[in-house]
Amino acid sequence: MPKRENYNDLYAFLLVANEKNFSRAASKLGVSSPALSKTIRLLEKRLGLQLFVRTTRQVTLTQAGQQLFRTAEKSFTKLDQELDSLAHYREAPSGLVRINADLHTVQQLLLPKLAHFKEKYPEIQIELIGANHFIDIIQEGFDAGVRLGSYVAEEMIAVKITEPIKMTLAATPNYFTMHGFPKDLQELAQYQCIGYRLSNRELFSWEFEDNGEKIKLTPNCRWIFNSSQSAKDAALLHLGLAYLPEHLIETELASGQLISIFNQSCITLPPLYLYYPHRNVSPALRAVIDTLKIA
Repeated sequence: MPKRENYNDLYAFLLVANEKNFSRAASKLGVSSPALSKTIRLLEKRLGLQLFVRTTRQVTLTQAGQQLFRTAEKSFTKLDQELDSLAHYREAPSGLVRINADLHTVQQLLLPKLAHFKEKYPEIQIELIGANHFIDIIQEGFDAGVRLGSYVAEEMIAVKITEPIKMTLAATPNYFTMHGFPKDLQELAQYQCIGYRLSNRELFSWEFEDNGEKIKLTPNCRWIFNSSQSAKDAALLHLGLAYLPEHLIETELASGQLISIFNQSCITLPPLYLYYPHRNVSPALRAVIDTLKIA
């Protein structure tokens, strides 16, 4: 292994050679003139060469000093250029960012928000993995994950990326024409429902608030999915009532393809959060966070 020297004294030599004055060079280095003079004397002793000719009026380089100056100037200039090039990674983040979320969130939130990301950050690669079950993002090698706020572990850093999620109970006009409208929440047990299977294999319960009372119902399901998008598609095929995030079906509600019922009783879930294990994130992940977060 080659011998490594302390190059601080070479940088001090370079400044004195440029300034041709010990006082000015010392001021730039933030040291005293005597301390700088000692540094140069020790360098000359280490090299066994005289580098400067000092008089009361001027400081000039010896022939050996001129050769060392040319070498040092070229080397430090190259080093400065290489250090400047590192700013590219700070100013133009690059690398792979892996995010885990449920399929609906990937399709309806992350992909639309990050669709134009490549134009601003061409050197960042985004990997969005949709899975409708909870995973350990650290163990599975993800940089971040997305969950409802109530499901984010306390030790994680979390950034809000949606507003609270209003739920809606809806079906097609055709379905209501065939089966009629339920008069109250209790009558829902008589209707065909479209269910959502949680990652723990439990059926997602429908929650409502009626006159300040919380009501939780297990729907009578003939069709069960583990994707909100699939449940929406089933509802549009007149297969039953679906309990879905309002933003997922707002277009269909506006067009009349779906009709919502019991709006005042449907609950609002917590916002979705992007979560990650520590604050010391890569510039690439920081760019993703800044793009997704909301106030």
